[in-house]
Amino acid sequence: FSIKCCSGTVLLIPYWSEYKTTPLFPGFEGKTSFGMSVFNLGNAIMGSGILGLAYAMANTGILLFLFLLTAVAGLSCYSIHLLLKSSGVVGIRSYEQLGFRAFGITGKMAAGIAITLQNIGAMSSYLYIVKSEFPLVLQAFLKTDISSGEWYLNGNYLVVLVSLFVILPLALMKQLGYLGYTSGFSLSCMVFFLSVIYKKFQIPCPFEEFSANSTLAHAHSNVTMFTINTHTAYTIPILAFAFVCHPEVLPIYTELRNPTQRKMQHISNISILIMYTMYFLAALFGYLTFYTNVEAELLHTYSRIDPYDTLILCVRLAVLTAVTLTVPIVLFPVRRAIQEMMFPNKTFNWIRHVAIAVILLTFINMLVIFAPNILGIFGIIGATSAPCLIFIFPAVFYIRIVPKDKEPMRSTPKIFAACFAGLGMLFMIMSLSFIIIDWTTGSSSALGGH
Repeated sequence: FSIKCCSGTVLLIPYWSEYKTTPLFPGFEGKTSFGMSVFNLGNAIMGSGILGLAYAMANTGILLFLFLLTAVAGLSCYSIHLLLKSSGVVGIRSYEQLGFRAFGITGKMAAGIAITLQNIGAMSSYLYIVKSEFPLVLQAFLKTDISSGEWYLNGNYLVVLVSLFVILPLALMKQLGYLGYTSGFSLSCMVFFLSVIYKKFQIPCPFEEFSANSTLAHAHSNVTMFTINTHTAYTIPILAFAFVCHPEVLPIYTELRNPTQRKMQHISNISILIMYTMYFLAALFGYLTFYTNVEAELLHTYSRIDPYDTLILCVRLAVLTAVTLTVPIVLFPVRRAIQEMMFPNKTFNWIRHVAIAVILLTFINMLVIFAPNILGIFGIIGATSAPCLIFIFPAVFYIRIVPKDKEPMRSTPKIFAACFAGLGMLFMIMSLSFIIIDWTTGSSSALGGH
């Protein structure tokens, strides 16, 4: 607007709207708060692998486990830094589009396929836990025989009901930010799990099994600070993938209110710190309760003492709840990847949004019900896609996207990024080697992952 001064001069004063900051991602205004974003990213990080960390500590010792967990947490923060910096340079809000900017259609398809396979594998493993554990928990609560044939003790029916009435409604939300409340509840379930692990820390060792009512022959209570055995190498890939959340980082960044790279990095650091603390305490108290007797699935070890312990049953139910509420968070990046690959230039459409979610959940339920053995195949896929999403893609995208006039190829940041990609290749080779060894020997030493 204009103001005419007493001297007759007309001053042109711009409207306030011209001073408004330009949104980071044009065409979209984020509305999710800082706290809700922390909940969502923390829920994306958290997986069923937390139940196997006590077993990992038993095979590494407390100090080596702490060193490995700290190193992986630091590497995950660095990996997210690379993603956010690449995103800031080109103003792109999706992993697939970063791949397109770096390597064209090949990079876009590689990122989309990796996200799809990784997250479908994760969702399948979560629903398989619901299928196998939920009937056992109900049976213990009701004190009935699982062979009685009641429909509510059939895992196939239960996994379909959970998918239909819990997961699907949450997966139909338009934006990921709306899941902040359920993510917060999911994390509180894991805090309850952690508090009970601490409470049960008083179990004497050596302990007596519920069935045989006799002391374990090999039970001993020696705390190991550092150890290397035949199972130690298997814990390295498991810990390396303990903080997988990279497919969810950019969608959460997009929906963040007043997004900046610094703000999103703080959200990532806080989420990783929370899960780092929970991981370490769950592993520590689980290990100090059972020592070398701890199983690859921690709650099964408690069940060997008293399968009808009400507190442990509540914890198993809480873990099932947490795992179930993680599925919608993991589904969002898959739907985005499918839309980027198949409908790249289409605007939001409710029919397509709902259809992709329904098809994905139907496909995953069919896998879990009719082909549970395919989860072994997803182990191979996870060992390939997870290192790509965590280590290799963020590093090579960063090297390609950041202009050479800003950071030459021989600059320190790009050398670090190249070494980071090499580390990802090393983890991929290690993971695939251990899986192949397990298959050829017929053993199952590798722990369950994310």
